[in-house]
Amino acid sequence: KTKSERERKKKKEEDRSEKEEMTVEEVGDDYTKDGTVDLQGNPVRRSIRGRWKACSFVVVYEVFERMAYYGISSNLVIYMTTRLHQGTVKSSNNVTNWVGTSWLTPILGAYVADAHLGRYITFVISCAIYFSGMMVLTLSVSIPGLKPPECSAANVEDCKKASVLQLAVFFGALYTLAIGTGGTKPNISTIGADQFDVFDPKEKIQKLSFFNWWMFSIFFGTLFANTVLVYVQDNVGWTLGYGLPTLGLAISISIFLMGTPFYRHKLPTGSPFTKMARVIVASFRKANAPMAHDSTSFHELPSLEYERKGAFPIQPTPSLRFLDRASLKTGTNHKWNLCTTTEVEETKQMLRMLPVLFITFVPSMMLAQINTLFVKQGTTLDRKVTGSFSIPPASLSAFVTLSMLISIVIYDQVFVKLTRKFTGNPRGITLLQRMGIGLIFHILIMIVASVTERHRLKIAADHGLIHQTGVKLPLTIFVLLPQFVLMGIADSFLEVAKLEFFYDQAPESMKSLGTSYSTTSLAVGNFMSSFLLSTVSEITKKRGRGWILNNLNESRLDHYYLFFAVLNLVNFVLFLVVVRFYVYRAEVTDSVDVKEEEMKEHE
Repeated sequence: KTKSERERKKKKEEDRSEKEEMTVEEVGDDYTKDGTVDLQGNPVRRSIRGRWKACSFVVVYEVFERMAYYGISSNLVIYMTTRLHQGTVKSSNNVTNWVGTSWLTPILGAYVADAHLGRYITFVISCAIYFSGMMVLTLSVSIPGLKPPECSAANVEDCKKASVLQLAVFFGALYTLAIGTGGTKPNISTIGADQFDVFDPKEKIQKLSFFNWWMFSIFFGTLFANTVLVYVQDNVGWTLGYGLPTLGLAISISIFLMGTPFYRHKLPTGSPFTKMARVIVASFRKANAPMAHDSTSFHELPSLEYERKGAFPIQPTPSLRFLDRASLKTGTNHKWNLCTTTEVEETKQMLRMLPVLFITFVPSMMLAQINTLFVKQGTTLDRKVTGSFSIPPASLSAFVTLSMLISIVIYDQVFVKLTRKFTGNPRGITLLQRMGIGLIFHILIMIVASVTERHRLKIAADHGLIHQTGVKLPLTIFVLLPQFVLMGIADSFLEVAKLEFFYDQAPESMKSLGTSYSTTSLAVGNFMSSFLLSTVSEITKKRGRGWILNNLNESRLDHYYLFFAVLNLVNFVLFLVVVRFYVYRAEVTDSVDVKEEEMKEHE
C-alpha cells in the first residue's frame, strides 16, 4: 500500500512538472515579438497587455478628447464674429491659422516622443498643457473684463473691438491648447496601433481594422460637439458651451490614465530628424566616391544588435540610389560619414512619402472650409426646424460626422469583404486607391458647393436682399446638406487612408513622425486656405465685385468654390502620377523571412 501511494505521488509530481514545463513554453510564446515593453522596460505578454483590451481606453479617450477639441473649433468662427466683432476674412483666417498651428505642432510632439521621452510620457505631459489652455480659454469667454461688450449692430465694423489684453488672453489660451495637442495628436493614435503585434497573425488582422474604428471614435466625439455643444453655445451661453468641453477633456485624460497597466510601449529610438540628416550629409560627402555593387561594401550592424533592441534590419531597395552612398565603406567610421543600410532605407522611406504628403495639401484646404465659409453661409439662411427650434449653423458639421460614421461601417463591413475576394488584398484595395476615391469626391464636393451657392445668391437677388445684412434668406439651411454629407463620405476614404498610410509606410523607429505627416497635411492645408482666402479676397476686390466680403450676399463664393474644384482636378492628375511611381514599403515581417532563409542556408 505504501509503495502504491509512493508511485501515485511520484506520478502526480511528474504530471505537475510536465504541466509547469508547458506553462513556461506557453509563456515564452506569449511574449510580444515587436519590441514592446512596459514602462519599466521589461518585455510584455500579449495575454496581459495590449490588444483591444488596452485599445478600448485609448478609443474612449479619443471620443471625449475630440468632443473637447471640436467643441471649441466647430463654432470658433461664430464666436470671433459675434463676440470679438471680427469680419468674415479676418475671423476665417484666425480660425484656419489656429487650426493649422494645432496640426503643425505634432511634428514637435513626434520628435520629443521618438527621440527622448517616449510616446506615453510625452502624451501625459502634453495633456497637462492642453488642459491648462482649455481652462484659461473657458475663463476668457466667461469673465466680463476678458471680452468686449455685446453688440447688436448689423455691421461688425460698428461694434467695439476687443482690447489688446482681451485678445492676448483669448489667443494665448488658444495657442497653449494648440501646443498641448502637438504632443497628444501624433502619439495617441500611435500608442493605439502599438497595442497590436504584427508578428502575431491574429493581432496583425486586428490592426488592419484599427484605423477605421479609430476614425469612428474621433467622429463620434465630433458628432456630440457639433450638435449638443454648438447648440449650448448658441442658445445657452459660451461659458457653459466652453466649460463642457473642458470637463470632457478632464474625463478623457482620466480614462486614458486608467488604462496604464494594460498598455504596451515602444522605447524611444533617437531623433528621426538627426538620423535622416546624417544619411543625407554622408551621401553628399561621398558624392564622388566610386559606387560599389557588392553588399559587403556597405555598412550594416549584425542581426543580433537589432534583436537586442527589439528591431530588425531593412533590406536595401533600388530607389533613391544616391543615398546608398551614406552606407558605403570608405575608411572613415565617423557617424556623419558612415550610416547603416537600415538607416539609409528608413530615410528613403520617409522621403518617398513626401510626394504623397504634398498631394494631400489641397484636400486639407477643403476641410478648412467646413468650419469657416460653410458655417458663414449657414448664418444667412433660414435655420428653423420647428416652430421655436432653430439649428445652429455649425451643427451642419454633424452631418459630415454622421455620413462618415455610416460610410466607415459600410466600408469596413461590406466594401472590404467584397473587394477582398477579387483583389486578394486584406484591406480590399490599396491605401493609395482608397485615397484616390476620396480625391474624386473632393472635386464633386466643390462643384456641388458652387452650384448651391449660385442658387443662394439668386434667391438673395430675387428678394432684393443682396445689400441687406442680418436678414435671413427665404431658403432653408438644409440646402447646404449635400456638401456636408459628401465631405463625410470623402473623409471615410481619404482621411482614414491618409492616417493609416503614413503610419503603415513609416519605418518602425519613426512611427510618430510618420503619423505627424498626416497632421502636417492638415496644418499646411489650413495655412494655404488662409493665404488663398486673403489673396483672392484682395485681388477680386480690386478688380470689381469681391469674391469674399463681410456680406456674403454681395460676395461670389460660387466662383471661389469653382476655383477650388479646378484646383482639386489638377491635384488629382498629379496624384495619378505620384501613384504610378510609388513603391510600398516591405512588411517588417519580410526582414524576419529573409533572416530565416539565411539561417537555413547556413545550416
